[in-house]
Amino acid sequence: MADTSTRTRTTPAPPVPGTRVPTVIAHDVHVVYRVQGSAGRKGGATAALNRLFSRKAAPAAREVHAVKGVSFTAYKGEAIGLIGSNGSGKSTLLAAIAGLQPVAAGAIFSHGQPSLLGVNAALMNDLTGERNVILGGLAMGMTREQIKERYQDIVDFSGINEKGDFISLPMRTYSSGMGARLRFSIAAAKDHDVLMIDEALATGDAAFQRRSKARIEELRRHAGTVFLVSHGINTVRETCDRAIWLESGVLRMDGPSDEVCAAYERFTRS
Repeated sequence: MADTSTRTRTTPAPPVPGTRVPTVIAHDVHVVYRVQGSAGRKGGATAALNRLFSRKAAPAAREVHAVKGVSFTAYKGEAIGLIGSNGSGKSTLLAAIAGLQPVAAGAIFSHGQPSLLGVNAALMNDLTGERNVILGGLAMGMTREQIKERYQDIVDFSGINEKGDFISLPMRTYSSGMGARLRFSIAAAKDHDVLMIDEALATGDAAFQRRSKARIEELRRHAGTVFLVSHGINTVRETCDRAIWLESGVLRMDGPSDEVCAAYERFTRS
């Protein structure tokens, strides 16, 4: 596939009153990446050692066409859920919008710098939660004064200090859920033109999920657009007003979240 990809960050002119403001435009987007190995062959250390002693060549790299001709326009104030089976291209599409995954063909236009929050985002395990709050805030473009003003709200929102002074402990002492909650809390402390959340709401107790959904509503009102990747269909229904359904990299349906979620549920039952 020819490389005709385009990524553009724009600062649009002031909108005409009463019109919707686009924040992300994806036009015929294709994402292709290469992985080592081939179908039907086992990977891992044991397989590598067997090939070493048998003098067999390593499996050839193969291409994965993860996103296939996806087009949509997202608008300011929307919360959009991305749903679909495992491996359907949801997280890959978010990475492409954020500029973290090259686009093989098509074009993505965005207003400002989209921010991608993933549960698996790296934290510095040897540093305390407090230091990670500071570094995470700086990485998002916040000033030290802004971080200082919002620090306690971030800690309280995450809830990691409810059972002890965990914020002063190294991140390696945190559970995966605690780390995910702190990541979301740091990201949510700043208004974003486009905030993309990859399964972050799947972590934490019911109280944290309620706080997260309320914060998403604030982001929609005060900032721009929120994308949420989730396997929890009810979470998408409750949090998002629009849903995009991807299946095998293809956009199957785009519309009101209730309608799209219902169609996806019928598909999974069939």
